[in-house]
Amino acid sequence: MIERESMPCDVLVVGGGPAGLAAAIRLKQINEELEVVVLEKGSEIGAHILSGVVHDPKALNELFPDWKDMDCPIGEVPVTDNWHWVLRKNGKFPMPHLFMPPLMSNKGNYTGSLANLTRWLGEQAEGFGVMVFPGFPAAEVIYGDDGAVAGVITQDMGIAADGSQKPDFQPGMEIHAKYTLFAEGARGSLTKQLKAKFDLEKDCQPQTYGLGIKELWEIDPAKHVPGRVIHTQGWPLDNDSWGGGFLYHIGDNQVALGFVTALDYANPYLSPYHEFQRWKHHPDILDIIEGGKRVAYGARVINEGGWQSVPQLAFPGGALIGCSAGFVNVPRIKGSHTAMKSGMLAAESVAAAIATGKEHTQLDDYEENLRESWIATELKKVKNAQPAIAKLGGDFGTVLAGIDMWMRTLKIGLPFTLKHTPDYTHTKRADLFEPIIYPKPDGEISFDRLTSVAYSFTNHAEDQPCHLKVKDMELQKESELGQYAGLSQRYCPAGVYEWLVDEDSGEPKFQINSQNCVHCKTCDIKDPNQNIVWTVPEGGGGPNYPNM
Repeated sequence: MIERESMPCDVLVVGGGPAGLAAAIRLKQINEELEVVVLEKGSEIGAHILSGVVHDPKALNELFPDWKDMDCPIGEVPVTDNWHWVLRKNGKFPMPHLFMPPLMSNKGNYTGSLANLTRWLGEQAEGFGVMVFPGFPAAEVIYGDDGAVAGVITQDMGIAADGSQKPDFQPGMEIHAKYTLFAEGARGSLTKQLKAKFDLEKDCQPQTYGLGIKELWEIDPAKHVPGRVIHTQGWPLDNDSWGGGFLYHIGDNQVALGFVTALDYANPYLSPYHEFQRWKHHPDILDIIEGGKRVAYGARVINEGGWQSVPQLAFPGGALIGCSAGFVNVPRIKGSHTAMKSGMLAAESVAAAIATGKEHTQLDDYEENLRESWIATELKKVKNAQPAIAKLGGDFGTVLAGIDMWMRTLKIGLPFTLKHTPDYTHTKRADLFEPIIYPKPDGEISFDRLTSVAYSFTNHAEDQPCHLKVKDMELQKESELGQYAGLSQRYCPAGVYEWLVDEDSGEPKFQINSQNCVHCKTCDIKDPNQNIVWTVPEGGGGPNYPNM
């Protein structure tokens, strides 16, 4: 039995992203006497934050009405023009914004770095007296005798790969709180456990996801148009898989570009990473970045289930906020504003409960307030967009999604809500498909995965237990390799998984290069048998994203 130090506080926030920090700040705005702790698994605040980003400042306006006078980094480049291209292999046709619902407009939004906005929020939180601890991943939930959430235990440090304690071993700390808010982002490891324990998804659709892969480029100043926003759909994906690209002109002659692939694709030979590399070679994308220089790379899954996939949010002793719950507006490719607002609403409920002497209770008023907020209003307008495309393909699905969004904007609405099934259930056997032969990277526009991982500045302590757990290795060999042709080698954007031949036995060997992991969570979602479980590694491990 490991002896652990313990630390009490009023409110614990697990995750130092926009939702978690907005919650912490709002708590201190309401009652500066509250002891608020934020745990962040990254080496610093912002290290694991990756997004496009075109930021809608709606929640930021509420949190800090004078944020534009506070040296906030997100306000430097307002959106100036907005393009939506439907790509074919060698051309495009623009989709006029006149045909799109008003909610698709980016007027009043800003391009920039969500990681830098998050760092700024971290500074504001610390200025309010919030105790922010980067490099401390939450590894286990603490439950009280009554079954309520009572805090978390942080990950042990200094455990060797064989499970033994190294000389620098430090046991994780127990942090006890009256209320714990989980802001782990999409597919959080503790959130996943909480959903199962409290059956939080019993009345909602399964969450679905897309894998977003992003690069930051410095381009020719003559091609740079600060504030220009470009979204694409169509090529290189076919009508049986869907997703889209983005290219945002931010400051300093840089563009943020990337590609999102919905993880409900059927063909196990498809590689989201290589589809992104192909997309960059499209003539209209190539024209912008050719002659430029890539400076950063990263990947992260995105919630795509929409309003019908939002689970029960409150449970005894805590609540889900931000992307732990799933408030992404998929057609807009935006979620940081809704994430922040959810954190603020949860903070208001927590502060009110503590003010009346309560602790470890269920915050039903948070649930009620959120479901009556502008988050709900916004997400209900687009709830059929993702499943329409998933069911009907990119062409017909886009038409139906557009009609449905227009009708809901006009307060008519189609008389049904389309449903989801988990992403992994869509994967079909490899023998039903021909392998996809992707072009080799040219080293200038397209790159191999290991070179790309170097641009994520990912680092993990070498001698530590593997944080990617395979529950049944025989099942992995028989099914993931035998039936699905080892699709883990293709869905992972960081080269973590390989099927090799064991030199001694001549049998297939599943190699996990966990040191490459960029914490995207794709494996936890797309494995066809749900046989891989993502857990937190030692503190500070993972990517160290600059300006992403």
